[in-house]
Amino acid sequence: MLQRFPRVRVEYDVPATMRDGTILRANIYRPDESNAGGGDTTYPVLLTRTPYGKDLLLSSSALDPQQAARRGYIVVVQDVRGTFTSDGDWFPMLNEGPDGADSVAWAAALPGANGAVGMFGGSYVGYTQWAAANQHPPALKAMVPLITWADPDDQGTSSATRQGVLELGLEAGWLLDLGLDQVSRRHRGDPQALGVALYQLVRDLNALPETGYRELPLDPFGPLARQGLDAPFHSSIHERNNEETLARVRIAHAYNLDLPVLHVGGWYDIFLGGTLRNFQEMQAHGHTNQWLIIGPWTHGNVGRVQGELDFGITSTGLLLDMQADLMTLQLAFFDHWLKGVENGWDARPHVKYFVMGANVWKQSDTWPPANITYQPWYLHGVGRAYGLASAETLVPGVPAGEQPDHFTYDPENPVPTVGGATMIAGAYRPGPYDQRVVEARPDVLTYTSKPCEQPLEVTGPMRVTLYVATDAPDTDFVARLVDVYPDGRAISVTDGIARLSAAIHAHAQPEQSYRLDIDLWVTSIVFLPGHRIRLDVTSSSFPRWERNLNTGANSATTTATRVARQTIFHDANHPSHVTLPVVG
Repeated sequence: MLQRFPRVRVEYDVPATMRDGTILRANIYRPDESNAGGGDTTYPVLLTRTPYGKDLLLSSSALDPQQAARRGYIVVVQDVRGTFTSDGDWFPMLNEGPDGADSVAWAAALPGANGAVGMFGGSYVGYTQWAAANQHPPALKAMVPLITWADPDDQGTSSATRQGVLELGLEAGWLLDLGLDQVSRRHRGDPQALGVALYQLVRDLNALPETGYRELPLDPFGPLARQGLDAPFHSSIHERNNEETLARVRIAHAYNLDLPVLHVGGWYDIFLGGTLRNFQEMQAHGHTNQWLIIGPWTHGNVGRVQGELDFGITSTGLLLDMQADLMTLQLAFFDHWLKGVENGWDARPHVKYFVMGANVWKQSDTWPPANITYQPWYLHGVGRAYGLASAETLVPGVPAGEQPDHFTYDPENPVPTVGGATMIAGAYRPGPYDQRVVEARPDVLTYTSKPCEQPLEVTGPMRVTLYVATDAPDTDFVARLVDVYPDGRAISVTDGIARLSAAIHAHAQPEQSYRLDIDLWVTSIVFLPGHRIRLDVTSSSFPRWERNLNTGANSATTTATRVARQTIFHDANHPSHVTLPVVG
């Protein structure tokens, strides 16, 4: 058994000087050797770089630095540039590459360090790992990025957009939350000005879910602009194609680094696509020391209850498959790769994933698993795909001569976001939620299979192909896969969105039909006997995604809206369908 030290020593606000002279500060946790017979022992370093405050609880939620130090690591928790105790100006992602590389080199040379550094943490703190790895720092030997994204400009897995549509709920809410620190720094030393600014900020934070998200235009976006926090939001909208900026925030060069990585994601995590992209890219570049764990989790929540479902005690990060908790797994990974401990880690299957519905863990050496068949399930009907009728309108057979379905989409009355892989301020909770209140709307089409006679496991990537038309210059389409229970509950599984103009690289021509492919990312679920498979089709999910105003004008600067009449074709010449990865 590895030695556990009885005590930990902590140094606070330890400075590290970056290449441009900016000082970043960190807390350092060390094994206390005073009663352990040590003295000349050196240790590997575990480094995490966070914008959420090194002194706050969130910064130790992924891996407890004190427990890691007790197990023989020097643990460094650093505030990134421009946040909390660190100097400089904060701008998301822009400086994390060079600062990360400098911090890895600094950490490797700390007193008592043996020169090997591992990095850990989730979400933005996962991105800081990839940004550092992108610089190929020699001392970086292993990483555990949890629930994080891939290249920020990757339209399929971006942290800011999804197939051309802004992740409004995430972007606006996250930047406004981080504003608490930024406003406090701005008015440091002036209590009266600070009090006024914080009052205004809290007012906007409280109003964001009900009214703030609805404000137009998006640039400048009122809730952020009123606080002087809108520069990153402006960049997300307008600098998606700025090569100079993108070169500073991309991480794809990290894929060339043969680095052991433990990737962790969740089926209902907003950054699941990025987690999988990073894993697959590293494997595609020939790096065999990659491992992937995906639970039925939402962003930052690895508990057994997600949304309206209880996946059982073995689904949790505290008792994962009755084997170990996530912190113990991370430390076992670091023990092997940073200390050379022969604990069997490199003999583990490379992929471990939770199958919802059956509520069991499975494992594989590839993602997606090798034993899947991609099956198209086609939309059927006679032009009346509204409400919750039980007609069999989602079937494996290709449709013949059928009438299209129509609905109208009004940006002033968008379909509300209910659950899903989201990260939205306020009462918009992520995870699997009943969609019946959404499906009862006249602007949502539903296509439903007959009840399953046998368990049907769907594991892997999914795509919806729609043949659509609109009378608007531009518009969006949303597709959502739903598990319909025998009692009528319609539980969301996964969804996606696509902007028509982004897909066809030009504004749509009124009434012309187009093929539109909507990426639903991935899932793993068993549709149990008696359950039905359902596909919902609509044109909005607000406030998760920005509303398309249907005018064809710049969505960031316009305030005018118009109603769009939408058409979904499903006939022999326009076989709209969802492609399901069926196991076995």
